[in-house]
Amino acid sequence: VQLVESGGGLVQAGGSLRLSCAASGFPFHIVDMSWARQAPGNGPERVATINSAGAEIYYVDSVKGRFAIAKDNAKNTLYLQMDSLKPEDTALYYCVIGWGTGRVGQGTQVTVSS
Repeated sequence: VQLVESGGGLVQAGGSLRLSCAASGFPFHIVDMSWARQAPGNGPERVATINSAGAEIYYVDSVKGRFAIAKDNAKNTLYLQMDSLKPEDTALYYCVIGWGTGRVGQGTQVTVSS
């Protein structure tokens, strides 16, 4: 199982980023996937989940209306479009198989300056 996240960076408040997660080593098309994040000093937080077919989506309240999760089963890739970013979104973001928060890949750092 391999999950490789990319797309993070430094952005000003109000800006946007698009994260990608390239998956391999498991049947991506039949599993639910999530994005989670962990800020320094905080525990991990699941921010968005999408079911295997992309028909059901969950967002934590703090990102509703600003973040959008998407799943491309043909490309084995998970995405997170993040708009209207806030300093409190600063964290290490990583993708997760299923609905948990356990990190497999290295994650991608998102830093939002005020």
